[in-house]
Amino acid sequence: MKRKQSGITLIGFIIMLGVGGVFVYMGMKLVPMYSEYYSVKRSLADLAKEPGAGQMDSAKARDLFFRRMDMSYVDSVKQENFKIKRTDRGMEITVDYEVRRQLIANLDVVGHFNAVQQLSSKEGD
Repeated sequence: MKRKQSGITLIGFIIMLGVGGVFVYMGMKLVPMYSEYYSVKRSLADLAKEPGAGQMDSAKARDLFFRRMDMSYVDSVKQENFKIKRTDRGMEITVDYEVRRQLIANLDVVGHFNAVQQLSSKEGD
């Protein structure tokens, strides 16, 4: 009687390992980009919780935000990516930036991130 063997061959295992390795490598490049983005969003939300956030001076808001960026080790956000617009309800802060990381040889992965936070001048908003 012949027995039929089933399972994965060594070549199949090596190919699966290679494909899995590529995905792990891509994750190692993408996770820090998204981690920085969530730090930006968290910093904006914390800034909105400051007392009198809507009436605060633009320079003070910028300074508080970039201090939080320094504490979170965020290097991708520059001064020119931070915009403040005054509105009738307070102010709106927009952080719009792009992150480019080398993936393999001459291939790059590019992430474009945009975070907007409304800082209300009223305590109940």
